[in-house]
Amino acid sequence: MDKPFDFYRAVSEELDPERLQRKFLAALLDLQNVERGSIWVRSPKGYTCIEAVGEQSQNIKSMTLALDQSSIVGWVIENGKRTVAEAGKDARHFWQAERNIDIKSKLILCFPLFLTNGEVYGAVQIIDTSAGGSQLNLEPGYLELLQQLIDIGSIALSNSLAFSRQAQENQKLRQTLEAMGDEDAMAGGSPALLAVRKRAAEYARTDFPVLITGESGTGKELLAREIHRLSSRSAGPFLAQNCSCIPDTLLESELFGYEKGAFTGALKAKPGLFESANEGTVFLDEIGDMPYALQASILRVIQEGEIKPIGNSRPRKVNVRIISATNRDLQSEIERDNFREDLFYRLNVLPLHAPPLRERPEDIALLLDHFLSRQALKLSTPRKKFSEEALNFLLEYEWPGNIRELENFVKHIIVITPGEVIEREDLAHHFIKSPPCRAEQKQTSEEPDADPNRAGDLSFFDECSWEQLDRRYILYLLEKNKWNITRAAKQAGVNRSTFDSRMKKLDIRK
Repeated sequence: MDKPFDFYRAVSEELDPERLQRKFLAALLDLQNVERGSIWVRSPKGYTCIEAVGEQSQNIKSMTLALDQSSIVGWVIENGKRTVAEAGKDARHFWQAERNIDIKSKLILCFPLFLTNGEVYGAVQIIDTSAGGSQLNLEPGYLELLQQLIDIGSIALSNSLAFSRQAQENQKLRQTLEAMGDEDAMAGGSPALLAVRKRAAEYARTDFPVLITGESGTGKELLAREIHRLSSRSAGPFLAQNCSCIPDTLLESELFGYEKGAFTGALKAKPGLFESANEGTVFLDEIGDMPYALQASILRVIQEGEIKPIGNSRPRKVNVRIISATNRDLQSEIERDNFREDLFYRLNVLPLHAPPLRERPEDIALLLDHFLSRQALKLSTPRKKFSEEALNFLLEYEWPGNIRELENFVKHIIVITPGEVIEREDLAHHFIKSPPCRAEQKQTSEEPDADPNRAGDLSFFDECSWEQLDRRYILYLLEKNKWNITRAAKQAGVNRSTFDSRMKKLDIRK
C-alpha cells in the first residue's frame, strides 16, 4: 500500500522535467523490483529515449529508433496497448539497441503513455535482466494497478515535457534576440560597412590593441564585440567599461579592483575589470574621457600585463586584449595635454573607424526593417511597416545620432502608431515641425566663381525655419558631445549660460 502512495508523491511534487522523468521511472522499477528501464517518446525522426536507468544506461539514452524499424516501444506507441515480450525471441525486439550493454534483457514489460485526450505520445519499458526473467510481477490485477499509476504519471510527464520544450523555445528566442542585438550595427551591405567588417575580421586574427573611432551611436562597442567573437579569445569574457559615465575616483577601483580596508566602505576585496576579464577582452569606451593620472596605469597593463589593486602594493599578472573607443580627436587632446601621447600610440596599433550613418545611406532601409522586426518579436506584436512616403522621408533624414537614434526612433514610433502602417503624418510626433533640411549637393570652395557672401543656386535652407536650424544645430552639438553642455557650448563659440538659455527656449531636454 505504501509504494503506490510513494509513486503519487514522486510524480506530484517534482517540477523539474529531468528529475521527474528519473523519479517516474525509478518508482516504476521499484514497484516491479527490477533495475533497468527506459522512457521513449515519439519524435519526427522516430522513437527517442529521453531517460534510461540501469547499468550502462548511457548507451541507451538519446538513442532514436527509426519509424520503420521493428521495436517493442514502436509497437506499443502505435497500437496504444501494453505488452510483454521475451527478449531475443519476440520479433518486435530490436536487439541491436543492447549491442554495447553487457547484461542483456530477458523480459520486457512496456506500457503506453497517454495525453489527456487519449493520444499516445510515448512508452515506458520495465526490463527484467534476471537469469530466468522471473522478477516481473505479471499478474493481471497488478498490471492493471500499474497501468493506472502510469496513466496518472504520464499526464504529469507530458506536461513537464511540454514545459521543457517551451523553456527551450524561450531560451532560443532569448539567444536569437541577443544575437540580433549584437548585429545591430553590423546590419547592412554598404561598401563602407563591408570594408569595416573586413578590417575587423583581419584584426581578430591578432592580439594587438585596437582603437575604434567614430561618432556617438555608430556601433563602436558592437564592432569591438565582433572582433572578440572572431578572435581566439572568444571563449573568454568580454567586459566593457565606459570611462566617462562614472566619477574619476571610482573608475580606478572599477578597472583595477581593491583590497579589503583599502578605503572607507571596502568591507571585502573586489576584483577589477581587468582581473575579471583574464584570458578575454576588455573594451574601454570613451577612452578620451579617462583621467590623465589614470592613463599611466592603463599603459602599464599594455606594456607589462600587470595591474595593482587599490590597497595592494604587489602587482598581479593579467592576460587581456584591450580594445578602446572614442568619439574625440585624441591628437587634439594630446596637444591640449589631456591625453598621454605614449598611451595613444600603444592603443592605436590597429586603428578602426566606424562610419556614420550618413556615409552608408544604403543601409538605412535595411536597418529600419531590422529594428521593426526585432521590436515586433520582443513585444510579440504584428510587425508594422512604413508607407512609401514615410520611408522616403526617413531615407532623406541625416540621422545625426546614427544607429542609436534610428533604433530609438523605431521603438518610439511603433508604440505611438496605432495602425499597422506608419504614415508620413505619424512621423510628426517624433520629428517636430518641418522635415530636417538636407542639401542634395554641396558647393565647394574649389568652384572658380565661389562667392563667400552668396548662398548659391542650390538652396541648402529650403523649408528650414530659423528656429529649426537652431534646434538642429544644438541637437547636433549635444549628440556629438554626449550631452555635455559645457563642451557643446565651447564648440558653438558661446558661453554655457547662453547655450543653456537657448536650449530652454527651444524646450530641448535630454
